[in-house]
Amino acid sequence: MKRVRIGGQAVMEGVMMKNGDRYAVAVRKPDKDIDVKVVDYVSMGSRHAFFRIPIIRGVVNFIESLVIGVKTLTYSASFYEDDEPESNAKADKGKKKERTPEQQKRADDAAMFGTVAFSLVFAIALFMMLPAFIGELIDKVIDNRILMSLIEGIIRLAIFLGYVALISLMKDIQRVFMYHGAEHKTINCLEAGVPLTPENVKKYSRYHKRCGTSFLFIVMIISIIVFMFITADTAWLRLIIRLLLIPVIAGISYEFIMFAGRSDSAISNILSAPGKWVQRLTTREPDLDMIEVAIASVEAVLDWREYEDAMHRGEIDD
Repeated sequence: MKRVRIGGQAVMEGVMMKNGDRYAVAVRKPDKDIDVKVVDYVSMGSRHAFFRIPIIRGVVNFIESLVIGVKTLTYSASFYEDDEPESNAKADKGKKKERTPEQQKRADDAAMFGTVAFSLVFAIALFMMLPAFIGELIDKVIDNRILMSLIEGIIRLAIFLGYVALISLMKDIQRVFMYHGAEHKTINCLEAGVPLTPENVKKYSRYHKRCGTSFLFIVMIISIIVFMFITADTAWLRLIIRLLLIPVIAGISYEFIMFAGRSDSAISNILSAPGKWVQRLTTREPDLDMIEVAIASVEAVLDWREYEDAMHRGEIDD
């Protein structure tokens, strides 16, 4: 049996877990039952060898993760639409009744595309263009390109950490961060070969090397190094080159996260430490009910009992 590398994401009152070409989203409904939805998702890497090439696969994985993330967040939020004003809910229901299933699917796909596009534009504007703009202002005072790249990188990190710290003050986001902790604890327990019970999972760390937070942090660090070598004379040309290099930086960051996830060496642990530290901001200690939801999501995409039995028999291949 091959070693599985389950990845996941916290959603509204739930957890998404992905194993290979299937993912499941488990949501704690308002009536306290757990709803589990399983979706077959054939990635681009499974269909074309080109998209499995190192660096390129990182870019593809990032985009696919964003799409799945938006879909699962939208699905989990649908259980809590009753909290909206009644007039809005009735208006939305009326619109949906007027549409055929095909029209509704197109509308949903368009909304998802719009959300993904907006998320990318917002992230690029906040974490790339704003630091670059501030850097250009400072560049008039400091005439040293390497030093300027370093200062701009520090500004970018400060904006990122400040943004995360700010949204963590929101009550709904705090609960998402608790489910994020439940996701990590469950994966850590699974990878340790320990039975997935809420009590067992609770004992494990809420930090994980392959976390998306660590990925974003590594993107920030690698961008500092890469941008040091951009020597274009004009500000607009430097900005264009940086934007074009974003996919390359994302691909390199993905390879680093995958290496860290596979290795337990001292070097890997040292390099992963800063990303885990940032996870102190994006995870919280979950309660047993939240862990139960994370376990339900894993069980929908993996027979963990069979898998852990194979682990103990030494039948897992990397």
